[in-house]
Amino acid sequence: MCAEYDALPGLGHACGHDVIAASAVGAAAGPAPVADELGLRVTVFGTPAEEGGGGRIHPLERGVFDGVHLAMMCHPGPVDVAEADPFAVAHCAVDHRGRAAHAAAHPEQGRNAADAFTVAQVAIGLLRRQLPSGVRVHGVMTSGGEAPNAIPEHTRGRRYARTGTLGEPAELQQRVERCFAAGAHATGCALSIEQESPPYAEFRNDHALLAAYRRNAGALGRMFAEPGGPAARMNRASTDMGNVSQTVPAIHPCPGIGSLPAVDHQKEFAAHAAGPAADRAVLGGATAPALTAADAAADTAQWERLLAGRDTPARG
Repeated sequence: MCAEYDALPGLGHACGHDVIAASAVGAAAGPAPVADELGLRVTVFGTPAEEGGGGRIHPLERGVFDGVHLAMMCHPGPVDVAEADPFAVAHCAVDHRGRAAHAAAHPEQGRNAADAFTVAQVAIGLLRRQLPSGVRVHGVMTSGGEAPNAIPEHTRGRRYARTGTLGEPAELQQRVERCFAAGAHATGCALSIEQESPPYAEFRNDHALLAAYRRNAGALGRMFAEPGGPAARMNRASTDMGNVSQTVPAIHPCPGIGSLPAVDHQKEFAAHAAGPAADRAVLGGATAPALTAADAAADTAQWERLLAGRDTPARG
């Protein structure tokens, strides 16, 4: 069971990681009395920095998930969705450096780093018109100057590029980087771009585990929203759990917390993430995965497949 617990700057638990952490602990504690009888060993992995930083990727690369036969977590959304379908994503930090000068007395001596970032944003806005519909490019400027009468000599920002599969972000990232290079060239500024973390992969669902989760969550009274509907789109959010799913059979369902019209990454969602519906989502997000693990252990053929580390079908 993977427990996330990082929050969003300025928004708090507007992505409900408090619900994730609590449900992961519950899912591990629940089967403890019968774990030996079922032949299970359940472990909670603390996985920080999912909101940028790839906190699951580094442990994965260092062998922390070696010997793990199935990995699960539940991420809250407005409504219940069983199947994860996240974008792959690449994260980068962008740094423009120019030269400061008095904006009124000596403007010709300045090299405006904020203008460089603005040119890049305009170029990216135009680039979007030539990108496939399943691609997302978005970001923020985190530092853009200090005083209105001083030409900004340094700007910094963060940019995400999301695509359907892990193999696609590299080409998209090159196109985005050329937009930032255009801003630097137009203003005479220097440019540096750093990758903030390894890219996040798309998610690969284990369909046998997913079917068991659907049965168990349904038996608990969880009602799944229509796939692809506007309220169900939280299952498309990128996550470093995708990297785990490429190595370990995994599921990543989204229990609903009844927050509509509020959705993830809104302050109103953070309030719902501490409410009664979120408490029920914690209970469901603990119980359904625990029962799913028990089902896998009871199903000899399925358990042998997991023990053998056999590849599971990619999502259809």
